[in-house]
Amino acid sequence: MRFLNRRQFLQGSAALAAAVAGTSVLGGSSLRAAEKENAKKGDVSERLNVAIVGVNGRGMSHVGGFLNKENNCLITTICDADEAVIGNAMKAVEKAQPDHAAKYEQDIRKVVEDKSIDIISIATPNHWHALAAIWALQNGKHVYVEKPVSHNVSEGRRIVEAARRYNRLCQTGTQSRSGTGLREAMEFLHAGKLGKIKVARGLCYKPRGSIGKVTGEQPVPKSINYDLWCGPAPMKPLMRKKLHYDWHWVWDYGNVDLGNQGIHEMDKARWGLGKNELAKSVISIGGRFGYVDDGETANTQVCVFDYGDCELIFEVRGLKTDGVQNVKVGNIFYGTEGYMVVPNYSQATAFTLQGEKIQEFKGGEDHFGNFVKAVRSGKREDLHADILEGHLSSALCHLGNISYRLGTRAPYNKATKAFGDDKDALETLAHMEEHLVDNMVPLDGDAYQVGLKLNLDPKAEKFLDNKAADAMLTREYRKGFEVPEKV
Repeated sequence: MRFLNRRQFLQGSAALAAAVAGTSVLGGSSLRAAEKENAKKGDVSERLNVAIVGVNGRGMSHVGGFLNKENNCLITTICDADEAVIGNAMKAVEKAQPDHAAKYEQDIRKVVEDKSIDIISIATPNHWHALAAIWALQNGKHVYVEKPVSHNVSEGRRIVEAARRYNRLCQTGTQSRSGTGLREAMEFLHAGKLGKIKVARGLCYKPRGSIGKVTGEQPVPKSINYDLWCGPAPMKPLMRKKLHYDWHWVWDYGNVDLGNQGIHEMDKARWGLGKNELAKSVISIGGRFGYVDDGETANTQVCVFDYGDCELIFEVRGLKTDGVQNVKVGNIFYGTEGYMVVPNYSQATAFTLQGEKIQEFKGGEDHFGNFVKAVRSGKREDLHADILEGHLSSALCHLGNISYRLGTRAPYNKATKAFGDDKDALETLAHMEEHLVDNMVPLDGDAYQVGLKLNLDPKAEKFLDNKAADAMLTREYRKGFEVPEKV
């Protein structure tokens, strides 16, 4: 059985990596001599100096994580292109470290060159993740980088290469990987306790309202160095009401909810399938429904990734909706002998095909703490979310968006042909149509964006015979902010 029936559905470079795995990655000018020797022994008595880059949102969790006394770190630097947003971070550091005030730097280039810093933790907008991480790694820092680790597929691979080339640890901000409950649940799946997993479903049902619509160019706040904020992305006029956060829904900077909240569920889906490479093909269907605003990306989207012996189906809903088996932001895994429901970052429950509970899994762990422990041990295998895992999961999100962006508008009654005879995908699409009707979106006279079905060479991370799609694996960069093609 590949899929639960309708009633049940509606209820509630790898070789290089292997070669160097297990070796110490500590050393270099970024760690003070005394700390090097102690760190190699796993000694937590010596503090590690940390810089936080980007503190207007998720970055505050980074501040809290590294201020955790058990991690014995010292936040020495706060960096953000907008001077107006640093207040909460500076106050938190001052309160936790009264004898060690953090300094503020607006320009990340000065931060990565600071030899006193051991760790750089990155929570900037998506378009900065890769370049910030690579610059930090090139300067001998260990890196914690938020999800998605990249803005496009090529960038993620470049970070992996940089981490290996410069012999540094790089942790991805997919904190589900540190949940003891999730780690045990994945071991359960990989042991075949539910048979062969044929379908992994990722759900990102998160309300996303309109960001409004402007009639012309908006002023950039004087507190922001807009050149630095744009960095690798085009420096275009501001054409949305809010510069911050709403960049998620603009292609130059964000990656839709697929690459925002959804990356967590994408990562768990791939993890559960046990796949350590990209899919063989991808196709995406969706649109921006329910309002007209300055957002460019889809708020409703279905992506299907074919791995040959199994598939990953991902769905985004930004309008009001019910969950699937009480899951709105999470995962469901369908095996030949049962299924597993994952409703959050730290819990999972396995069921028989008849819906009888088999086993529950619960428990979390400090993802920042895991990273710090790995830095001290010097062993990449101690990381719960190595950059390679982050790259592969982020890349799946990018592939779905490439299919979507290369698609064409088509009426609803014709869109389903894109999924062929894939019953699971067709059923997902049917439920999405019901969801749109429930939100008063008229199906008659409107259309989906029907993406191209794109075939891939998973190992080369390239498309097969599609130059337009290959071109979207990377982007053009502004002078001075180029992500290197080769590290």
